[in-house]
Amino acid sequence: MRVYLDNCCYNRPFDKQTSLVVRLETEAKLRVQELIRLGKIELVWSFVLDYENSENPFLEKRESIAFWKRLAFCNVRMSDAIKEMAFEYAKLGLRQKDAAHIACAEYSKADYFLTTDKKIFNKPVTAVVLINPIDFIRRFSDDQ
Repeated sequence: MRVYLDNCCYNRPFDKQTSLVVRLETEAKLRVQELIRLGKIELVWSFVLDYENSENPFLEKRESIAFWKRLAFCNVRMSDAIKEMAFEYAKLGLRQKDAAHIACAEYSKADYFLTTDKKIFNKPVTAVVLINPIDFIRRFSDDQ
């Protein structure tokens, strides 16, 4: 099983944890990372993640997120094919970076695109399953 986590997902543990949903998403995302470390899930990384992470003003957060690049099964690089896919996704109403993330997930043949960004879920994307970390863990646990 191959997963792509967007920048929102990587940053969830650094968000204010006062909301129950945020805490649950954090715990689910940490469980996903544990499954990656155990080799049960393949992680996809991309140039979009590199770019967004480089914009993070907090060194500790940048380094913590960048660590996951080393554990990635593959690293998607910019290409004309990805640009074209991202352009098509943007036509669906996705923001440019979100469209690029999803294009990278599709290009890498990821099975799941994990995000905590609720604005993404109502878009008609079919090439990859758009899913919240909580729902992913629930689904993945059911597959065991």
